[in-house]
Amino acid sequence: MGVSLKDVAQRAGVSIKTVSNVVNNSPHVTPQMRARVQQAIDELGYRPNLTARHLRKGRTGIIAFAVPELGNPYFAELAGAVIDAAARHDYTVLVDHTAGLRERELLVCQEFRSHVIDGLILSPIHLETADLVARHETSPLVLLGEREYEAPYDQIAIDNVAAARTAVRHLLDLGRRRITFLGSRTGQERQPAHLRLRGWREELAAAGITPDESLVVTTEGYGRADGAAAVTALLERGERPDAVFAYNDLIALGAMRTLTERGLRIPEDVAVVGFDDIEESRYGATTLTTVSPDKQAIARLAVDRLVDRLSGKPVAGPQRIRPGYRLVVRESSGGAGQGPPPEEGARGAAGD
Repeated sequence: MGVSLKDVAQRAGVSIKTVSNVVNNSPHVTPQMRARVQQAIDELGYRPNLTARHLRKGRTGIIAFAVPELGNPYFAELAGAVIDAAARHDYTVLVDHTAGLRERELLVCQEFRSHVIDGLILSPIHLETADLVARHETSPLVLLGEREYEAPYDQIAIDNVAAARTAVRHLLDLGRRRITFLGSRTGQERQPAHLRLRGWREELAAAGITPDESLVVTTEGYGRADGAAAVTALLERGERPDAVFAYNDLIALGAMRTLTERGLRIPEDVAVVGFDDIEESRYGATTLTTVSPDKQAIARLAVDRLVDRLSGKPVAGPQRIRPGYRLVVRESSGGAGQGPPPEEGARGAAGD
């Protein structure tokens, strides 16, 4: 049998209630008594029954994290960060995959598993504000920044427009002027692709350059093959960019492969900047300059916000929180230049 509270109490020479207070971090325990009980816990190797503790509070100790695509390294890395952040609060994370499908997002949002989860962190693609406003569940929901919503829930999202402007400014500082944007989507004004395209347009305009819409390439998806196809289409219609700003790193990596196959040198002929700072961006034959969202901060803020609401602590109303980001300059843009100075909600450029 495992070690029980009673065993710890006997070893420490205190009551079971005192041991329970120590295990549950009650403030009504003196430092001396806490140290005494902790010593007994360490000696006996006692491990609290977290499930029982949560159930006594009417909780399961499980939160859900739903993302569009686990095969995308960004979401896989973010899931790992969420799991780590939740563990610090003694919560287990149930990871779900919506495939970016509206019906699956609705299903998750309506908490079809509400009998086993205490709260939800959701990264939606196709849900509308009306879907969230109509949500009748009472358990907490935190939204991550794949879209921006005017809905009564906390939202954790970097400033996609500002981050895109940082990337484009870096390319402009390198003397590049024909900067293509890969990864556009039509009719999705509040999604990241549109927001990053808006940043591309705004930064070019701020530099006195009229954005050339022939350099904007729509993609069907956001993978390597989509980046390769986008560059192929661009080159075959006679366009010759001197820089690429891609919606994400996967598109950028696919684009780099095709550019190299076409005999173009990176970064001498075409500089490339991605977005997300996935692990692969650091280990390619040509390392990738990229916008690096602070994934650890995104995960920590989302989990902390959810746990605060679960605990019943006094928390301000729904907020839109902007984690930081930075531009990491690598070989695909020459590894030169320091980018812009740090901005609010952001960090400046860094070599890697």
